[in-house]
Amino acid sequence: MLIRKPSDIKSSEITPESVYLNRRSFIRGAGSIAGAAASLLVPGSAAALATDPKASGETLDKISETAFSTEEALTPWKDVIRYNNFYEFGTNKRDPYDNAQDFKPRPWTIKVIGECEKPGDLDLEDFLKPHALEERIYRLRCVEAWSMVVPWVGVPLAPILKRFEPTSKAKYVAFRTLFNPGQMPGQKVPVLDWPYVEGLRIDEAMHPLTIFAVGLYGRVLPNQNGAPIRLVVPWKYGFKSIKSIVTIRFTEEEPPTSWNVAAPHEYGFYRDA
Repeated sequence: MLIRKPSDIKSSEITPESVYLNRRSFIRGAGSIAGAAASLLVPGSAAALATDPKASGETLDKISETAFSTEEALTPWKDVIRYNNFYEFGTNKRDPYDNAQDFKPRPWTIKVIGECEKPGDLDLEDFLKPHALEERIYRLRCVEAWSMVVPWVGVPLAPILKRFEPTSKAKYVAFRTLFNPGQMPGQKVPVLDWPYVEGLRIDEAMHPLTIFAVGLYGRVLPNQNGAPIRLVVPWKYGFKSIKSIVTIRFTEEEPPTSWNVAAPHEYGFYRDA
């Protein structure tokens, strides 16, 4: 690579100091334009999504925008639904799209147990009708693994967890995925110690960016993207975003996590991103 010395550079090619100092404002402005353009693409992308036989066509209503969203351009829906890590349906990135179509995400109930005053159940319909939870359903555009920018639709996790009144012993929140090899063929192969489990510190679980996602591009989650309900933790590694959740447990001790159990020399609990 040719490296030019300062004496070789014409003064006309040097960026003015005022422009350099305002570069972040320029980038933000460009991002706003890209974000606005991307938001205009959402309805069209959702319409295209509905034409795919392997993607959900059910529209979610009364979606609010959140101020926490990135302004980066959205990843096309065809890439978001066809390039996934969901080992319950296979280890190749295309496997979930190809193998998840016989999965039945309804009816669906999440059991909440452990260190809390009011253990109980959460029904999927509560999330699809957010007024039942007295929470707004909103769209969060965030950068996911593989540098995708995904418009998740869901509800904040914090107020949901608070309904069960976690005790002072609740230091962590553990999550478990459905175990059903009949519907999830990847679970017939001992790639991991099934069912998949994950966990967060309770303060991470209560963070406003942590959401229970029930949709994508304004529509109900396709099976291959974690239907019917999954965790989204934007600042964490992708494997923290556990899919098809059936159990939430408040714990005093750090819970086991699937990848830490499988490869402890490579994967920790990751208290910090």
